[in-house]
Amino acid sequence: MSTTDGPTVIAVVGPTATGKTALAVALAHRLGGEVVNADSMQLYRGMDVGTAKPTAAEREGVPHHLMDLWHVREPASVAEYRTRARAEIDRLRSAGVVPLLVGGSGLYVRAVLDELEFPGTDPVLRARLEAELSAVGPAALHERLAATDPQAAAAILPGNGRRIVRALEVGELTGGPFAAAMPEPRPHYPAVTIGLDREPALLDERVELRVARMWAAGFVAEVTALAADGLREGPTASRALGYAQVLRQLDGALTPDAAREETVRTTRRFVRRQRSWFRRDPATTWLDAGDPDLEAHALSTIGP
Repeated sequence: MSTTDGPTVIAVVGPTATGKTALAVALAHRLGGEVVNADSMQLYRGMDVGTAKPTAAEREGVPHHLMDLWHVREPASVAEYRTRARAEIDRLRSAGVVPLLVGGSGLYVRAVLDELEFPGTDPVLRARLEAELSAVGPAALHERLAATDPQAAAAILPGNGRRIVRALEVGELTGGPFAAAMPEPRPHYPAVTIGLDREPALLDERVELRVARMWAAGFVAEVTALAADGLREGPTASRALGYAQVLRQLDGALTPDAAREETVRTTRRFVRRQRSWFRRDPATTWLDAGDPDLEAHALSTIGP
């Protein structure tokens, strides 16, 4: 099937705690659609409470695809995700079903919607950088990245050693910033992208409330169970927001209160990075997530 055949892909993007899932489910009911997950941490089995993975009740009978793909010990792979997401979207479009690509992981959304060739890799260089990561830790490498490629450093959490190593590798291979190594996007699908946002102060409040709900819903017990199943060995999952903090709590490096407070702080910083990433796309139509007529405005954006 040609990528121009079938329904338009509807992407619902934006920072954490803006209500993307609720809007996507409402749109799916109105449009006869199904959800394709684009939240990188919801791809992991068992990471439910801490990623706000939608429950059966929250899904309201709408099928959700690409949840629970990977074991927590497995590294994330944008390329593998793209292959599987496009297969789901192609299947839905060929059946006349509207695919709703939903999530806050900007690179994952872009990898699906755009023709995006990822920069190459060099095994020797990668091994050297990974050895440095083991020796000095991610914070030191993040400082180096900030000096050589501030834009990349701003988009990567200081504890995410895997992505820091990748950005440094691309920089050394290409002699330029990570963003320059990524070609200008060309659309793979006909798509409409809706961005949900709120004022930063409101997002800060929602993040604090969301973290409080995570703890009340048994988040520490979830992390404890995943730790027994190899979470600490997972190069991606172990660094997820909240999970990294609770692991440190379980190891005695943080008090329970400190783990919770640090989760709030790091999530707020992450939300600001998400806003910056998504705001760079001029094709995104931004809507106020608190708009009482949000669904109607989203439908008018999508058009007939």
